[in-house]
Amino acid sequence: MDNDIVPGLLETINKEFDQRTFSSAKLKSALQVLQSKKATYIDVNKYSVEVGEILADVLGANVTAELLPDGRMYFNIANRVINETLQKNYDLITGYASDVQTQLNHSANIHMRAQVPDLNQDRVDGIVNRVSSEADFDKIKWLLNEPIVTFSQSIVDDVLQSNVEFQAKSGLRPKITRRVVGKACKWCSSLAGSYDYFDKPEEIYQRHERCRCTVEYNPGSGRRQNVWSKKWVDPQRDAKIEARKQLNIKKKTRAPSE
Repeated sequence: MDNDIVPGLLETINKEFDQRTFSSAKLKSALQVLQSKKATYIDVNKYSVEVGEILADVLGANVTAELLPDGRMYFNIANRVINETLQKNYDLITGYASDVQTQLNHSANIHMRAQVPDLNQDRVDGIVNRVSSEADFDKIKWLLNEPIVTFSQSIVDDVLQSNVEFQAKSGLRPKITRRVVGKACKWCSSLAGSYDYFDKPEEIYQRHERCRCTVEYNPGSGRRQNVWSKKWVDPQRDAKIEARKQLNIKKKTRAPSE
């Protein structure tokens, strides 16, 4: 059954998605900001929302009850269509986010590779299971709209979280900032603010549907913390001090000239 419609459906979805993303003014603007080396996680979030909205529009236009057998999104159809399209979103968004993270690291004099987390398959499976659980697709088709955008934003949150945690464990002192966008709910408003890594709320990376709040962070100035003494250390400053110490030792141990 799915062999009759899935290949053709995916071909149409991928073609329209590629055309829309290629011609998107918002995505072109995001790439220009990246090229100017001024991109932040605010830009990454905007990028993810645009990619998510494009996919949601394309899915909404092409996945219809009239097309589906018995008007139902059977599991074997949902599993292939949703996994392939969300994987594509993941690849695009993590690619852009990784480039932005690399620039942020360089600007902060942090010589670390950008961390890219694996695709959150549990989230993908959750959408697949929910959309295939209803006999009438029209009653559940909303799951291929806003939840797709939320999923796309969650990819950014995962990338940011991976890099923040990696740098904090490496002794750096990243600062996380969550900002509300538009008329935020009480829960989102309570999370807004800037936090040191070890003082952040547990829910800092969480979001509800239609939430456009942004999470960003400043990797700091390249100063590293000694995880035992909790004192912050500047690697370059320490290297210079150590070099001077070694020079003084050599001077002291050098035999006096006759």
